[in-house]
Amino acid sequence: MNLKQLAELLGLSQTTVSRALNGYPEVNRATRERVLKAAEETGYRPNAAAQRLATGRAGSIGLVMPAAPDYYADIHFAEFLSGLGEEAARRDFHFVLMPKKPGEEEEALRGLVASGSVDGIYLAYMQANDPRITLMQSLRIPYLVHGRSIGIEGDYPYLDVDNEAAFRDATNLLLELGHRRIGLLNGPGGVDFTIRRKAGVEAALAAKGLALEAEQMRHTAMTDEFGFRGMKELLEQPSPPTAVLCASTVLALGAIRAVNQAGLRLGRDVSLIAHDDVLPLLKPEDFSVPLTTTRSSLRAAGVRIGQRLIDRIKGLETGPEQELWKAELIVRNSTGAAPR
Repeated sequence: MNLKQLAELLGLSQTTVSRALNGYPEVNRATRERVLKAAEETGYRPNAAAQRLATGRAGSIGLVMPAAPDYYADIHFAEFLSGLGEEAARRDFHFVLMPKKPGEEEEALRGLVASGSVDGIYLAYMQANDPRITLMQSLRIPYLVHGRSIGIEGDYPYLDVDNEAAFRDATNLLLELGHRRIGLLNGPGGVDFTIRRKAGVEAALAAKGLALEAEQMRHTAMTDEFGFRGMKELLEQPSPPTAVLCASTVLALGAIRAVNQAGLRLGRDVSLIAHDDVLPLLKPEDFSVPLTTTRSSLRAAGVRIGQRLIDRIKGLETGPEQELWKAELIVRNSTGAAPR
């Protein structure tokens, strides 16, 4: 089916159908939804080259990502991309991924925008005082931030999880169970979400007159091996923590291996809470001792980033520019009363 046939089927002009398919705001919502539904039902797909000529859009969204294993050598990035890809495919958009060495991202962003190969940019792996936000505010292209940048309080569009509140709530649960020596296996240092998670732990401890000791904390890539090493080091201390918070379920997988190797019982001798990204191949309820978690879906975040960024590109976004999702605390058997 071609554009003329689709227009005749709907009793609309080819111009109206084309504008509805391409997201022009002057087409009313009811007409747009009717056209999109008919296109889906008939299997109509616009010619990509013609569509680009008609709209001036490349039909792509871009990400400049740091080429460093601390950031993407795990399953978290893949889970986020699966959600983003699902939404992009539904909206007939493509990805342009550009790996760059840390420190070269700004130059790469300028080049990507100047090339005209993308219609919008999403920023990820945000650092404290991240200069990319100021750069994107100066470039004439829609963008969206996955996360936030601590130290930059300006008005920029983002979607983030309230990491500080999630880890404050998790720490409060451990304090209620009587734990006073609490450790933290965190993600890479300097990244916004790790800074906020540490702040949440510190805030909960400070309210009880306690502190997060430097020797009770590790900043590493979020992999099974680093989880094992970090927990092993914590347990070998003269006064090991009785409870540990892990920045991801993958870190927790290695941490539990260290607990078992030490001959300790999870939930009795050592309590553990993981940040659960709802990873389909690593479900916290399927562990031999089901994990207490702070739940937040990376796939859902990817879908929402895709929705919002493509809507911004098409001039259709009507919701709030800044979204802060609350993580849910799910209590299972990996947490128990502090041992005497």
